[in-house]
Amino acid sequence: MDTYAVRGAGRTLEILALRRGSNGRNPGSWETVHGTIEPGETPVQASLRELREETGLVPAKFYNLSRTEAFYQHKRDEVALIPVFAAFVAPDVTVTLSPEHDRAEWLRPRDAAERFAWPRERRAVDDILSIVGGGDADLLEDVLRVS
Repeated sequence: MDTYAVRGAGRTLEILALRRGSNGRNPGSWETVHGTIEPGETPVQASLRELREETGLVPAKFYNLSRTEAFYQHKRDEVALIPVFAAFVAPDVTVTLSPEHDRAEWLRPRDAAERFAWPRERRAVDDILSIVGGGDADLLEDVLRVS
């Protein structure tokens, strides 16, 4: 699943971008929080766990962005469906990186979209802006807010 850490709202909205470290896959590429769903976990549980593991962040508000992306894993010859979440955090939080990443930057949405390596991440930025860009899901709050 993909989880976007966000802070602020409207013109102050920022999205966290993480740079992959030199010891893993895609060194130097920028991405959002990615992860897999462990056996017995729900997508929401997996997303919150990965967010905490990769950034040390715990969201104040957490949204299902009502989208999935299909991702073909050629080494396993499997198609994975990736749910997408937005995690709003306090403006003054400290990011604690896991060994997977060597740098984190809070960026304006368009700058984050340009930085992200994966096209699906760039597409998700548009959904973040249109669905929760004002700081909540507005009329969709009761359907999309997870916690």
